[in-house]
Amino acid sequence: MTLPRTITPAQAAPLARRTSGSALTSSLREEALQLLLISAPQAKAAAISALNTWEFQVDTRSCLTEPQGVPGRPERPLLVQPSALKNRAVGTPEGHASLIHALAHIEANAINLALDIVWRFADMPEAFYRDWWQVAVEEALHFQLLEAHLQSLDHAYGDFPAHDGLWDMAQRTRSDVLARLALVPRTLEARGLDVTPAIRNKLVSIGDKRGAAILDIILKDEIGHVATGNRWYSALCAQRSLDPVVTYTQLALTHGAPQLKGPFNLPARRAAGFSDDELAALCGTPQTA
Repeated sequence: MTLPRTITPAQAAPLARRTSGSALTSSLREEALQLLLISAPQAKAAAISALNTWEFQVDTRSCLTEPQGVPGRPERPLLVQPSALKNRAVGTPEGHASLIHALAHIEANAINLALDIVWRFADMPEAFYRDWWQVAVEEALHFQLLEAHLQSLDHAYGDFPAHDGLWDMAQRTRSDVLARLALVPRTLEARGLDVTPAIRNKLVSIGDKRGAAILDIILKDEIGHVATGNRWYSALCAQRSLDPVVTYTQLALTHGAPQLKGPFNLPARRAAGFSDDELAALCGTPQTA
């Protein structure tokens, strides 16, 4: 099945839906690449949600060729440097909508990141691809929830500028699955575990109970997503006889990962599978024998 690059959510669902027992020749990894090429995130999320991927085989060995246009993007939002983004007071209608828009943009990028890791890296166990597909499904739901909430605030996705930091790191780590695992789910996405509670409190402070409830869903799911990254990172380090803490530091330096600063949500990070040694290194705390 090949999806057009720009379709409406209403068109996406019947294209993606499969009937039980139908003959399938496409691999889940090929399907993920086709979905990644869809420009409209609303259509991309709808297609992901409608797809029954358990009917797809997983070709773990094929090295797929990257086409032009990865990832598919809408014309809006305008992508700018983080320093060019305006700070808007969340207590104003525009500031409130801008915050929800920023969160929706993160989830749109997270969909792309999950699809990209499924198609890009060959020779991983089938469970690896199934795990990251499930992440894509949950990221699609997060985007749909936030985009609907944004519409309730009389705005649409694309109304505010955004930055491209998440996908930039995906580009830097496109040649090494270990680096991708270390620096996207375990670094950039794990940062969401730290900042989400404070953002939720901001929404509560302005009476946005719906937005706060959506963030509760997202935080719970993101702990699982970071745990998936930790699990596969640890497995690859063990396979390659690498020390996870030392290797992380080396990969962060090599690929220019941002230096993380506290405060850190240590309970959420522990729940997501970070070891005591990793948390000590993160916090700059020396370990005793």
